[in-house]
Amino acid sequence: MSSPIFSRRSVVGLLAAAGLMTSVSVGAVFAQEYTKESPLKVALVVHGNLGDKSFFDSAAAGLERAKAELPVEVTVIEAGYDRSRWQPALADATDQGFDVVIAGTWEMNGFMQELSGEYPDTKFILFDDAPDFTGGAFPNILAINYRVSTAAYLAGYAAAKMSKTGKLGEILGVEGVTVVEFALGFEQGAKAANPDVQVTRAIAGSFDDPAKGKELALAQFAQGVDVVFPIAGSTGIGALQAARDEGKLAVGVDSDQATIFAPTDPAQADVIFTSVEKKVGDSLYTALQQTIDGTAPYGTNLVLGLADGAVGISKNDYYKKLVPAEVQAEVDAEEAKINSGEIKVDTGM
Repeated sequence: MSSPIFSRRSVVGLLAAAGLMTSVSVGAVFAQEYTKESPLKVALVVHGNLGDKSFFDSAAAGLERAKAELPVEVTVIEAGYDRSRWQPALADATDQGFDVVIAGTWEMNGFMQELSGEYPDTKFILFDDAPDFTGGAFPNILAINYRVSTAAYLAGYAAAKMSKTGKLGEILGVEGVTVVEFALGFEQGAKAANPDVQVTRAIAGSFDDPAKGKELALAQFAQGVDVVFPIAGSTGIGALQAARDEGKLAVGVDSDQATIFAPTDPAQADVIFTSVEKKVGDSLYTALQQTIDGTAPYGTNLVLGLADGAVGISKNDYYKKLVPAEVQAEVDAEEAKINSGEIKVDTGM
């Protein structure tokens, strides 16, 4: 079944009309016959490790779905958190002759730009950042970005309504643009729900230090914070554990984290009342599907938001159990206003 994240019409028409596509050119279109016997060969280069239960795992899940449903052969390469290994890992994957090489975030953008010129017949997908496509540059790169602030706004609104102390906490892995994008929406939504709310922001400086995440969350709880929002990959797992241990509430990130934790750590799931979902896996699945059918708009930057189904908040059983019905109704009303354009959500993108 096709993913609803984006269609050819939404890519070239709706997004452009909304001012969301930063490059006006449709870009290069690649078409070739792929079958299970002669599949599209794809490499996902993770500049970290799987197991973060959020960002990287979401990307890998989309590739696993593509492997199961499409004529796609998938190789996942975990480069680890040693930055000196990232460029060689991406270069090695490209040199191996994969049809499509995928990587994410600003930390891999420059490496991909360099390689795209050296390997013009290789297709590249960059998620969570984009090169400058001005003048038809990088025709073999497809960039996918997410207006995640629109979803984070809803989580911040709910968090402020549910907080008993009027104090919320954010823990950022680093202060990169796509990380701060979450925080901007969360803070705006919180202040819309409660103009007097206090939001404390802490920077961990790493995406792979759960102990640091836990330490920062405990410090915020000691200052009266009763809802924490970690935007920090594996570092954030420590913050979620702190919320579990201290009986506080938490907002998950990137994936539906309550559902992910539920089978192995139900106590952890019980404190995550919602998650801000950046549906990386779904968008990568669709990008590969459209690469196969020849409609993927390489050479452009797609910026997808709530209306595209590319971001949202988890409205699962935990949300329904923990969030009062009247707050759920208010969140739904805020979401409708964002989609209609009545509410303009802050963005750093």
